[in-house]
Amino acid sequence: MEKSSIIKISEQTTSSIYQWTFNLIEAVGLSEKAAHILTSASLLISIFILLALIDYLIRVIFNSIVTRLIQRTRTNWDNYLLDNKVEVHLSRLILVVAAQQSLPYIFIGFPSFTSVLVKLLSVLMIFAVYGVVNGLLKTGRDIMRSSKGFVDKPVDSYLQVLQIFLIFVVGTLIVSVLTGSSPWSFLLSLGAASAVLMLVFKDTILGFVASIQVSANDSVRVGDWIEMPKYGVDGDILQINLNNVRVQNWDKTIVTIPTYTLLSDSFKNYRGMQESGGRRIKRSIQIKISTIRYLRPEEIEKLKKIVLLAPYIAQRENEIAEYNAQNQIDQTVLVNGRRMTNVGLFRAYIKAYAQKNPDIHQGLTLMVRQLAPNEHGLPLELYMFTKGTEWAFFEDTMSDIFDHLFAAIKYFDLEVFELPASDDLRLLVAESKVRQ
Repeated sequence: MEKSSIIKISEQTTSSIYQWTFNLIEAVGLSEKAAHILTSASLLISIFILLALIDYLIRVIFNSIVTRLIQRTRTNWDNYLLDNKVEVHLSRLILVVAAQQSLPYIFIGFPSFTSVLVKLLSVLMIFAVYGVVNGLLKTGRDIMRSSKGFVDKPVDSYLQVLQIFLIFVVGTLIVSVLTGSSPWSFLLSLGAASAVLMLVFKDTILGFVASIQVSANDSVRVGDWIEMPKYGVDGDILQINLNNVRVQNWDKTIVTIPTYTLLSDSFKNYRGMQESGGRRIKRSIQIKISTIRYLRPEEIEKLKKIVLLAPYIAQRENEIAEYNAQNQIDQTVLVNGRRMTNVGLFRAYIKAYAQKNPDIHQGLTLMVRQLAPNEHGLPLELYMFTKGTEWAFFEDTMSDIFDHLFAAIKYFDLEVFELPASDDLRLLVAESKVRQ
């Protein structure tokens, strides 16, 4: 049987139901207009009761049967359907379809009202379909989030782009239904307003382009630690949306910045540091220059008792003795030839101590260097990496190293530069008074 024939039979059946009810009410002795009103009212009440029954059955089926079956399964994608209320939107769609198939025929006696009702039900149908599709899109987003391949991708940006496109389609269809014109004519009319639309959605377009480029270049991911002092950003990325990026700073504050700033402004990403397995220590000890001097033989013998330094001293002694002998150096003057200094041995001790430290990464750069002297003395810089990137571990390791070095520096007859304190000034004044 052809589809057109089925539709005609359905319309004839509906018309016969309306006519039978109308004849039954008119037989009571009411006027034709009153009979039409009562017929429509009685059929409307009947349809509402039928729709309420259908709604009840759908809720029972979904809540009692489908929901329990989904909760018992081992897969997660069906749980995401429940979380995004896809079944709720689907039940509304079924009700709208049922209403659309029945309500227009109730008001056969009121053609003008029927046309308005048809348009209203068509709009409700579009919203119901939008709810189902939007729920499925959110379900797809949640499934991708649970996948390892998309855990650090801006999935929310992709979802928002699809949602914007879906809303645009829904708006176009609603305007087409209300005006009775073709959707294509409405789209053509928007061509003249394209400049206005570009201006209104400027941030959205920029954010969309930025999210695509960020994902394609893999310059930043969800979970990365980034730093942007201009915007007060210094923490982990929580979410990358179409319009903004949410970052949780280390003080637990939340900062939101536009997505396109990841392209227009520079930022520091610490992902490379985290992936390398080491975090850099770059801190100096300011050596008081007036305490730097050559070491006497008895002082060198005393420093040989330091286990970490003994092999280095033995090697240097051989090198210095060989050099001075080959060049016939007059060693009565200390500045002649090559000799060991207290700061040189201290620098060698720091390096040996770092190389034996189990918390220092031996596979990355490790050195102790002198920087240019300044008004605070000679900076002796430690440049190395800890064997771990956690903040607490990094700070503990660095503190332990400098605790040890500040205590050990006295063995090399060196002093750390520090500005005079009030006690130093009072002691100086007291000594000057005693001398007077």
